[in-house]
Amino acid sequence: MSAHDSSDKALAEAVRCLQAGGLVAFPTETVYGLGARARDPQAVARIFAAKGRPADHPLIVHLARAAQISDWAADVPPVAWTLAEAFWPGPLTMILRRRPMVPDAVTGGLDTVALRVPAHPVAQALLETFGDGIAAPSANRYGRVSPTCAAHVREELGDAVDCLLDGGPCSVGIESTIVDLSQGVLRLLRPGAITAEQLATALGEPLPSSPSTPAPRAPGSDASHYAPAARVVLASADAALNAALHWQAQGATVGLLASQAPPGLPDTIVWLRLPESDLGQARQLYAQLRTADHRKLSVVVAVPPPATGVGVALGDRLRRAAGLGLAWHATDGDQGDGH
Repeated sequence: MSAHDSSDKALAEAVRCLQAGGLVAFPTETVYGLGARARDPQAVARIFAAKGRPADHPLIVHLARAAQISDWAADVPPVAWTLAEAFWPGPLTMILRRRPMVPDAVTGGLDTVALRVPAHPVAQALLETFGDGIAAPSANRYGRVSPTCAAHVREELGDAVDCLLDGGPCSVGIESTIVDLSQGVLRLLRPGAITAEQLATALGEPLPSSPSTPAPRAPGSDASHYAPAARVVLASADAALNAALHWQAQGATVGLLASQAPPGLPDTIVWLRLPESDLGQARQLYAQLRTADHRKLSVVVAVPPPATGVGVALGDRLRRAAGLGLAWHATDGDQGDGH
């Protein structure tokens, strides 16, 4: 059964679905998630089957409130409570040492667990009513563009989703910031809307340099990820027009993903327009990558924003969409990548 709204009736149906071992797609402020009861390994296994996701990839457990951290994590360091107070509910995921009862299906067999308290009111209502953790990666096929509205979920997963809560477009639009706190030193593993500068401000000190020990595997950590069917090519604003014309001359159907169209851009090249602000670009990025696929473009020339603030996260997503992996550098001495 599907519920394409967020009414009380739809919410009750979603909770019944989770309790029965089903899959529920629901909105968060970042992207839509594909959720299952986190304590039910068989239900969690259905997530991996629906997405085509490798079983050793950990999932994020979504919680209703920060007080539930201790139900899932052991030896919780004080910094975790500091960050929870500053950023939860919100787009921050913390990796902590897991409690023994956390299923291996959720953690990818690791001794850590990823936790988040989302801010979207529909996600909050679902989690409060359900009363337990919901394991949920993004509600899309593995490696593909994350969904930022209910229509994207239906397009990607169809009948693989038992229940779909429609909470409208996501207000952030890119996946959460991920920090690893499992080794005694904070490490930034994935940039997001909560920036390195904001983390440092909350801590009252610069982010520490990364330890020499390997970081745990984190959700969304592949070198190629968040990718449309079209080939994504990165170019500076000055080089974007020539790059687009080059690919067009090779016979490609080309789009230009940028906040401004360069003078002389021909009508035969599709301008995938992004807003001027970083936050606006984050909200529209994945929708425009999906537009590229709907327009059957074969190449998208993308202009990354400056690598400051949320622009760091946008550059990360575009590099992964282009299959180039992680090459971002956060400020204040943070060298962490975790990939």
